[in-house]
Amino acid sequence: MRLANGDVHSNLAFFPLLPWLERLVAAVSPLSYADGGFLVALVASLAAAWGIFAVADHVYGRRAGVCAVLLWAVLPVGIVQSMAYSESLFTALAAWSLYAVLTGRWVTAGTLALLAGLTRPVGMAVVAAVWVAAIAAFVRERRAGDAHDLGPRARRVLGMLLAPLGTAGYVLWVGHHTGKGPLGYIDVQAGWRNGFDGGYAFARFVAEKFTSFPSALAGAGLIAGVASVVWLYLVGVRQRQPLPLLVYTGVVTALALCASSYFGSKPRLLMPAFPLLLPLALALARLRIRRSALVLGSVAVASAVYGAFWLNGSGPP
Repeated sequence: MRLANGDVHSNLAFFPLLPWLERLVAAVSPLSYADGGFLVALVASLAAAWGIFAVADHVYGRRAGVCAVLLWAVLPVGIVQSMAYSESLFTALAAWSLYAVLTGRWVTAGTLALLAGLTRPVGMAVVAAVWVAAIAAFVRERRAGDAHDLGPRARRVLGMLLAPLGTAGYVLWVGHHTGKGPLGYIDVQAGWRNGFDGGYAFARFVAEKFTSFPSALAGAGLIAGVASVVWLYLVGVRQRQPLPLLVYTGVVTALALCASSYFGSKPRLLMPAFPLLLPLALALARLRIRRSALVLGSVAVASAVYGAFWLNGSGPP
């Protein structure tokens, strides 16, 4: 699709799993593609909430798991869970893949990572988590001299081999389809004026906010938001979150903050980084139930107001 300003927007930029599921729902029901996308997002949001609970419960206990789910539900951009966007589907696949890694189900982890890689480009974050956790497990076994049982090792290797097939397969297919080789997907993203520049464009975007007083408040808010994300990640490191969670969160956060375009979409792109919420969930779990409910209720109201402005803003959500 070519816009009036000359920009070329190819639908090949979108990974295929969500459209496939929309077509499947439309084929087996009277729903349209749009309604099918809404249904997929709704079901996926429930699966994502369950997966987030499973991960948090495994790491910090049941009460922290409940708080983590509630915090994810009241995020300012939580409205995306009720839209035909891929965040809910990706978060569900990522959360359950991470849970499978934490519980030693390597083939399941690799299969879910494959599917996550067919959902969004950031699926590489799930792949990285699977690979780093598997390599760490091999290193621990070698140091402990416990490398005689080939069954678990073979399943771990199989999980590692499965994990990157989704992302790599789609990127290579796009390159073949466009005739531009392995880097064809990068050209497709360039048509959307999107890419990875280490955060330079985003930094310029924030700096430009300080050219006038009203926009300077927005700039200060952006800086505070980014600082909060970095602080939450560092708290997770200090609290010794499991390695696969730290790797996954780090990659998702880096890709979201360092993309060179669509700055208004960055809060949405950070939604899958749910382990950032675990320090807050742990703190809420230590409060009395009444106080936790008051905090979450206040956040929900504030998020609803912010979400309304964000959803109806000038750019895409």
